[in-house]
Amino acid sequence: MDPDFQLDRPLKGARIVVAMSGGVDSSVVAALAARSGAEVIGVTLQLYDQGEAVARSKTCCAGQDIYDARTVADRLGIAHHVFDYEGAFRTSVIERFADEYARGRTPVPCISCNQGVKFTDLLGFARELGADCLATGHYVRRVMGAQGPELHRAADPARDQSYFLFATTREQLDFLRFPLGDMPKAAVREIARELALAVASKPDSQDICFVPDGDYARIVAKVRPEAARPGEIVDRDGRVLGRHRGLIHFTVGQRRGLEIGGQSEPLYVLRLEPEPRRVVVGPRAALAVRAAALSGINWLGEDQREGLGVKVRSLAQPAPARFDGRNVHFQAPEYGVAPGQAAVIYAGERVLGGGWIDTTVPAELEPA
Repeated sequence: MDPDFQLDRPLKGARIVVAMSGGVDSSVVAALAARSGAEVIGVTLQLYDQGEAVARSKTCCAGQDIYDARTVADRLGIAHHVFDYEGAFRTSVIERFADEYARGRTPVPCISCNQGVKFTDLLGFARELGADCLATGHYVRRVMGAQGPELHRAADPARDQSYFLFATTREQLDFLRFPLGDMPKAAVREIARELALAVASKPDSQDICFVPDGDYARIVAKVRPEAARPGEIVDRDGRVLGRHRGLIHFTVGQRRGLEIGGQSEPLYVLRLEPEPRRVVVGPRAALAVRAAALSGINWLGEDQREGLGVKVRSLAQPAPARFDGRNVHFQAPEYGVAPGQAAVIYAGERVLGGGWIDTTVPAELEPA
């Protein structure tokens, strides 16, 4: 399969920069670009300390991944550059992640990473090289519409990564290319095997790349120790039900780990209060949200406001909603909506944009 890099010039005279994370997806993008006859330059960002990263697996942009990216580039006969972005990544992604947790919010660091070092600095570098485009291994589609390029969900719903790319601007979308958007994962791995790429059977990255063991609390406690201080668990009336080991161990909607016995019904985390260090709990019905106010809004659509779908988690189905330019209003009560998450707005397959959830309106406080 030969993907369309959507350039307005012959590929044999084009220059394509490929963001190579060391995984099979970006490696296949580099291979497809090289096979097209274009001049291809692979770029890898080092986001971790080399000594700590080299032993990690199932991550991206770590020590082994940098070696794998270089090995693939050598196999393809293309240039390859590695840039040290450890400092920028720590400041814009890891510290922001820790700060959000410390504030009792639910961060999505993969979006911050795409919004920052990957789609800002890397894109700027590609332009400096005189590239015609920057190609990545994301599973999302760039579709030409009446008003220019549009961002659409991937053809394979199981691989779709459009939720993590809602902050892509129009200017960035003009320059970005996503050659894998129309492909199933199996086809990508088959191409890698046909080309004898060393990463053909490499496992996909899992969880948050800088928290490969899933222990978010450990990372936050290391960066922001004050967030690990204990406090009270209270009900909605402020009645103390127990104690907790630190807000960093909880997120909105969580049930496990509360360790509160003798209750008439299961209790869930309703909100986190950083200043008094309190975890507020209540029944599942109290988690229902009717609306959410957004900040940091990025809009790729036109005047669409009605008949939309909104995702507040990457794997969720879009919930029917309307958007008034600042707030999303869900057609039916929505669960699992928390400050700090992203709300991504769709019109069918197209990503119209989205923003970061600042506050929510409980369904019990707003009439349908």
